Amino acid sequence: MFGFSIQKLLFTGLAIAAVWYAFKWLGRVQAEKTKVAREQARKMKDSAGSGPAARNSEPGVEDMVECPHCGAFVPADGSHRCDKLDQS
Repeated sequence: MFGFSIQKLLFTGLAIAAVWYAFKWLGRVQAEKTKVAREQARKMKDSAGSGPAARNSEPGVEDMVECPHCGAFVPADGSHRCDKLDQS
């Protein structure tokens, strides 16, 4: 019942080979999709140009400072207009 036979060994080897090649194929398909997506992103970035609109379209990090009036953290460029004024 648990003995080894040539049919069992061949079937096991073929099953292992099939799974191995399936994973290799899926890896190549995923790598190709990633490559195409990167190329499309690069083309979109190049077509957008390097003007101010292109720089603003990318998410980035912005420095924040604490407002001396209300204590809220606001962009460091000074675009915050605080409605609370020091009453003292």
